[in-house]
Amino acid sequence: MVAAAFAKTEHTLVEVFDRNEKAGKKLFLTGKGRCNITNIAPMDEFMQNIPRNPRFLYSAFGGFFNNDIIDVIESQGVPTKVERGGRVFPLSDKSSDVLKALVKFTRDKGAVINLNTRIRSVKKEGEEFLLELWDGGIRRFDAVIIATGGLSYPSTGSTGDGFGFARGFGHTVTELKPSLISLVTEETWPGELAGLSLKNVTLTAVKDGAKVYSELGEMLFTHTGVSGPLVLSASTRIADDPAGATLFIDMKPALDEKTLEARVLRDLETNKHKQMKNAVMGLLPSRMVPIVLMIAGIDPEKTTDTFTKAERKKLVAALKAIPLTVKKASPIEEAIITRGGVSVKEISPKTMESKLVPGLYFAGEMIDVDAYTGGFNLQIAYSTGAAAGKAAAAE
Repeated sequence: MVAAAFAKTEHTLVEVFDRNEKAGKKLFLTGKGRCNITNIAPMDEFMQNIPRNPRFLYSAFGGFFNNDIIDVIESQGVPTKVERGGRVFPLSDKSSDVLKALVKFTRDKGAVINLNTRIRSVKKEGEEFLLELWDGGIRRFDAVIIATGGLSYPSTGSTGDGFGFARGFGHTVTELKPSLISLVTEETWPGELAGLSLKNVTLTAVKDGAKVYSELGEMLFTHTGVSGPLVLSASTRIADDPAGATLFIDMKPALDEKTLEARVLRDLETNKHKQMKNAVMGLLPSRMVPIVLMIAGIDPEKTTDTFTKAERKKLVAALKAIPLTVKKASPIEEAIITRGGVSVKEISPKTMESKLVPGLYFAGEMIDVDAYTGGFNLQIAYSTGAAAGKAAAAE
């Protein structure tokens, strides 16, 4: 939609073809239904949140960045707010408001949005592009922007059609993998805690003996492993080969081991003669108590009177580093974004135009760029869409 809005001028006819019954269907899912519109981080910090091909995006961000999309959304009567980590949301906390704003912005510019219209193929004959519709119709255009998303959440229309079109034009599509994805663990105990959310914990990921990620924030236990913001970001660091990576959860990141041990001693003193499963309730969510005691090798029925110094150190060690072994990532269909796409070597970074096929453009998840969670990926979509739209209008 952003691409279409910027492609529409007095002299251009612009049409959007969306296979769904409503435009921008995937936007409903972002930010847990609240739509994390963008992030207000300055350029340098923004780039640090894009682990894959960030330099490719400099020109696109220079032409349309975070403040620009905020201006667009607010100009359509949707006020925004900034939350922790620079994340921008609609004041209403409703993704539907953002979607309505983008649809209105696109239509007000004069672009036509065709719903329930799927493209079967995209070909070029001479200077014209031929779009074959699934209903058998043929449409002709001077330029085409492919912005069909990745392979994530296929129910929203992201089934990989665009990658097939790109390959048909001779483009290289790098390996497609899930990114920003929940992780399945070898351990089964997370299933016992499914639905439990942890806040203000530190998650560290280690792969092949090296620490590849460590951040403070929130995470969630699922029936098969772990998810939530920290896990989604960690998954991007191990996306190429997640199996065998180890995660460590620090339940008390604000306390070093010595300070935490003193805290444990105080709790035990306060809960004299009680069983350990009851004495440590002040340290953990109640559902986690038996799990942490199990990891520390401590009998939950044991009383504080017989709790040894060695056991106390084991408990502290467990609280500071609950280990989990990654078995695999969840299926790509469940990923927030798709890692991989059309090679950036084959796309102009200023215009998003194909270097192989004049008049063909790519935007968003079609391109081999991706970022961490926090509004960064949506900004990539807006910025590459704007760049492609402006350039296509000049065709």
